[in-house]
Amino acid sequence: MKRRHSLTLIAAATLGLSLGTSSGALAAEPIKVAVTAPLTGGSAPMGVSLRDGIKLAAAEINAQGGVLGRPLLLIERDDEGKNERGAQVVQELINKEGVVAALGIVNTGVALASQRFYQEAKIPVITGVATGSTVTRQFLPPQYPDNYVFRVAASDSLQAAMIVEEAVTRRGFKKVAILADSTNYGQLGREDLEKALAKKGITPVAVEKFNVKDVDMTPQLLKAKAAGAQVVLTYAIGPELAQIANGMVKLGWKVPMLGSWTLSMSNFIDNAGPNGEGARMPQTFIQEPTSPRRKAFIEAYQRAYKVERMPSPVSAAQGYDSVYLLAAAIKQAGTTEGPKVREALENLKEPVEGVITTYVKPFSREDHETVDERLPVMGEVRKGQVVYAYDDDRKRVAAAGK
Repeated sequence: MKRRHSLTLIAAATLGLSLGTSSGALAAEPIKVAVTAPLTGGSAPMGVSLRDGIKLAAAEINAQGGVLGRPLLLIERDDEGKNERGAQVVQELINKEGVVAALGIVNTGVALASQRFYQEAKIPVITGVATGSTVTRQFLPPQYPDNYVFRVAASDSLQAAMIVEEAVTRRGFKKVAILADSTNYGQLGREDLEKALAKKGITPVAVEKFNVKDVDMTPQLLKAKAAGAQVVLTYAIGPELAQIANGMVKLGWKVPMLGSWTLSMSNFIDNAGPNGEGARMPQTFIQEPTSPRRKAFIEAYQRAYKVERMPSPVSAAQGYDSVYLLAAAIKQAGTTEGPKVREALENLKEPVEGVITTYVKPFSREDHETVDERLPVMGEVRKGQVVYAYDDDRKRVAAAGK
């Protein structure tokens, strides 16, 4: 699937033009695509960025005539980051709106509660953020003959291995504490961290849990400190992660903070302020113009949404790329019929150029993950931005983008 990537074309994808089409596609019946994400609440930076990245890609595709001569019509719903709400809106999108494909989903619990309805309806869904390791394994053979759930994101098992490699192997910490929230995301991620640590022969000196919206992490931090923890590993979302960083400073106990990719969220960086400096996390995309393609995407996003820093660059990029993968599959299938689109996703014949990478056969029948251990890099919070923790990673990404 070949495309031009001029700044002018991408920049046309403003909020008001996100469904714009060329004149040839205007008269055609639109391809209805569901977009669900938390547009409000603590996960909103991820959800809004995801949705906005999707809208940029859809606008660009529509400006070139759509897919099969038909425009993409995005039908959005706010799942509020709640499992029951997610299940409700997905059923509505299937039964009332008649969507033929789906994008989005941020929270692991929401994914596990809602994607079953896409599976039952044989509607392909490409998850753009939810990272729980079980998300793409919920409907595997032999119990289910076909799996309709795909993902453009680094799974928690992959991230956990990176976090532990950074903490234990690269930086030499042996006494490790884990702080994770009580959600499906936090607890499944905590399990992945413990498994990754076990492979290194390490048992955490403290494993502590907290709830979403908790504002005082003092009890958990005191236990980790008393246990002699040299580093804190986290699995949670932005607001609570900021409470951890701020809590450590209040206690006069500042040890490195490493965690899942959510440490890159704007509501961690902004709420933690200077206390978040140095936090590290796996990233599939960092908001730096390391290639012409990335530069164009970043500038288009900034222009369209009137921001300098994306609330969640990873979410925006993964959402953007998921649209192009879906469009390539529909084009290859020659139809929007779910089973045929799923088959096309599992055997994409042409490379698909995204902003994270160029996808060459990203999925197979057995593997519905686009991201493997070769792709993510380690990011670090510096002066209110996420940058490459290691210059070698920056150089590698830049070389791959040429």
